Amino acid sequence: MTLSTPTATPVHDGTVNRKNITRLIVATSVGNALEWYDISVYAYFAVYLSKAFFPANDPTTSLLLTFGSFGLSFLIRPIGGIVLGAYADRHGRKASLMLSIVLMTFGTLVLALMPTYQTIGVVAPIAVLLARLVQGFSAGGEFGSSTAFLVEHMPERRGFVASWQFASQGVSGLLGAGFGALLTSLMSPEDLQSWGWRLPFLFGVLIGPVGIYIRNHVDDATPPPAAGQQDSPVKEVFARQMLPTILAIGALAVSTAVNYLIVYMPTYVVKTLNLAPSVGFTAAFAAQTAVALLAPIAGLVSDKIGRTTHMILFALLLLVSIFPAFLMLTGKPTPAIILLGVLWLGVLKSLYYGPLAALMSELFPPATRATGLGLSYNIGVTVFGGMGPAIMTWMGSFALIGELAPGYYLTAVCILSLGALFTIRRMKLA
Repeated sequence: MTLSTPTATPVHDGTVNRKNITRLIVATSVGNALEWYDISVYAYFAVYLSKAFFPANDPTTSLLLTFGSFGLSFLIRPIGGIVLGAYADRHGRKASLMLSIVLMTFGTLVLALMPTYQTIGVVAPIAVLLARLVQGFSAGGEFGSSTAFLVEHMPERRGFVASWQFASQGVSGLLGAGFGALLTSLMSPEDLQSWGWRLPFLFGVLIGPVGIYIRNHVDDATPPPAAGQQDSPVKEVFARQMLPTILAIGALAVSTAVNYLIVYMPTYVVKTLNLAPSVGFTAAFAAQTAVALLAPIAGLVSDKIGRTTHMILFALLLLVSIFPAFLMLTGKPTPAIILLGVLWLGVLKSLYYGPLAALMSELFPPATRATGLGLSYNIGVTVFGGMGPAIMTWMGSFALIGELAPGYYLTAVCILSLGALFTIRRMKLA
């Protein structure tokens, strides 16, 4: 199988200077940041959301319902990836990016303003779920379109520019964890449960108009194909590019699983380790700082030494670090130990994460790149990430697994990702 990744020809002046690079990165990253900001605050404040929208006699059941809605919203993401990805391949990356950020902002606004279950009854959890589905659909098209947009503007520096997809996730995670640490420190539990949890979502709503404005002032690197000149990109991906799609999902698996472990950490610290919420938020904040700072460096290094060489090294380090980290977390669950353990996993994840978007983009040709990226990315985050907190909560209910549930889960996923990377390397697909 031969997969071409030809250099994109800009439709503007053919040059990308430092100022243009910054504008392009900001334009694409702001939507990605909004997507992940909302995901992180939903997970970080799951304990409060469960009481507001999913009340139940058993707190664990209430939390499972909250994380179930968190995971269920991810089931629509592959559909969003296909629909908006194909839209980007047919009508241009910019058109798809504008649509996705408008939908995402609307969903965040609904969550921020939704009355609680006590006020409007069963309408509340249904409306929350619908808002999450809208967000899931829009987020599904975000990664494929924005990654294609970036790598086609700077094909010679794909690793570096595409790494900002994940660095922006780190920034959004920082904001979410920062809100969690700040609010749990300054507000009483009663005020936080009553109205304080809404503040992070209201802040997220403010990001949307900024992103819409910035994205409206950038251009595609390549013009969309003329009508009738291209077969359906969806049909092409399903008929001829399923192997690259499966390998992209596999390469993504461990990074998205670790990411969702980080956003799950505040809940894990409270429900499993019986510590203060601020401990989990501080650990998550440290890990997201590592993502924001180290992902671009990792992407830059991968441009020089190759994607798979770089990523296999850090996947192996993750594999041998996961269980020792969780044995340390559960054996001596002090705030300092939790911070160090989560930070170490965050550092390794960051260094693995940096080249990932570029690697995935190189598995697909330009004509179907947004569709292929959208499909593979969203299946990966749905199966290994979005359902991760619910799976870990469920696994933790078994006595033989208990507190080590995240360690078992991450180890299995890490082995899967290593298999995908070695296959990509052996077949020289990227």
